[in-house]
Amino acid sequence: MSDVQRLLDIMARLRDPEGGCPWDVEQTFESIAPYTIEEAYEVDDAIRRGDPAALRDELGDLLLQVVFHARMAEEAKQFSFGDVVDSVCEKLVRRHPHVFADATIETAHAQTEAWERQKSVERAQRGETSLADGIPLGLPALMRARKLLGRAERSAASPTSRERVEDRVDASLVALHAALPERDPTTLDALLGDLLLSVAALGRSFELDPEAALRGAVARLESQLREAESPAGETGA
Repeated sequence: MSDVQRLLDIMARLRDPEGGCPWDVEQTFESIAPYTIEEAYEVDDAIRRGDPAALRDELGDLLLQVVFHARMAEEAKQFSFGDVVDSVCEKLVRRHPHVFADATIETAHAQTEAWERQKSVERAQRGETSLADGIPLGLPALMRARKLLGRAERSAASPTSRERVEDRVDASLVALHAALPERDPTTLDALLGDLLLSVAALGRSFELDPEAALRGAVARLESQLREAESPAGETGA
């Protein structure tokens, strides 16, 4: 028995209405989805901490989420785990013609462009007509902004210059400052959103990931707070 088959059998046993786990049996796609997202973030955390043992465990937890969803789909006669594997294998082969066919791609940048062209074809085949189609609403806002900005940039006749992006950041900050005296929550919320979107665009212009940059800044803040709370760093505040 393969390792994967053992996991599939365990999941089937847990979901068995007659002798399985009551908690596992009552779960649905909707109830499990938050755990799937949480496990993906825990994988990211293990990577950032450089902890291979934790990464092994978290990857297992993430794999369990895939198996859980696939089992529920199989019970509903929608698709199986094998179908999931077949789908991703076919996608990988289709999107790497320079490896599995006779196309030639010599750089990582060229591969990224080819990948995006292939995904555009696939979106069209699914009937998605807007550049915004296919970007999950549940993504963190900065991550979703980066993806939308990237598609908008690729669709433009000429990419937005860094100078124009910097001007947009300055203009957004000026507009926010100008609105502060009125203290209108709706206006301030919209202007702050515009500023954050402009900063995300600035990050793209430097080929930086705004989500990762903010995570790094938050981690530094957390470190500072912990240091201030430690006996050696107490200030009496």
